[in-house]
Amino acid sequence: MKTIYEVHGMHCGACVDKIQKALQPFASAEVSLNPPRATLSGDSIPELGQLNQALKSAGYYRLSELADHSTTVTDKSWFQTYLPLLLIVGILSLVSFYSIHNSSDWMLNFMAGFFIVFGTFKLFDLRGFQNAYASYDLLAKQYPTYGLVYPFIELALGFAFLFRYQITFTLYATIAVMTVGSLGVLQALRNKQAIRCACLGTSLNLPMSTVTLVEDLVMVLMSVAMLLA
Repeated sequence: MKTIYEVHGMHCGACVDKIQKALQPFASAEVSLNPPRATLSGDSIPELGQLNQALKSAGYYRLSELADHSTTVTDKSWFQTYLPLLLIVGILSLVSFYSIHNSSDWMLNFMAGFFIVFGTFKLFDLRGFQNAYASYDLLAKQYPTYGLVYPFIELALGFAFLFRYQITFTLYATIAVMTVGSLGVLQALRNKQAIRCACLGTSLNLPMSTVTLVEDLVMVLMSVAMLLA
């Protein structure tokens, strides 16, 4: 007997090990990160509720019935994988043209929308984001609380840009925050870590790639451009 479940809350190789160890007492378990799946084999597999109860001891993980066996993350093209992110950024870019008088207005509007939207997505599963972010961010690795605070930092930056509050300080803060973030992403890419990008929290299963690095660096470059203007 073999049953495949979708795994929620899994972000890195360490998560795979924890979940596999938690499920092993019940059946032969094979866990994959991309796609996030758990395959259980055995003569008798416990009910889903019992399995999820066992996972609580391993962390903030949860199994659910696999809705669609025909399509997995690995079946998708680059465009299909990042389409949700591209749509969000595209819409933000269009909305940012509202009531602009110069290029700085557009950039301030875009950065306001970017940080507010991305910060809000992270709040949907704050603990899940914390775990995912700690798998590659340099500060979150050393100080786990930073992962809990980070979405609120993004929201604060977003509203500061939106209301044009202390713009010079906000631009410097953006450079500092996004530079540190980009260093963690760069290290993960150089180490070829197969982990989930936490830029939109855990709502979307986006793999870590150069797209994540570009996001961070664009925010840095836009901030520098406005400071030099």
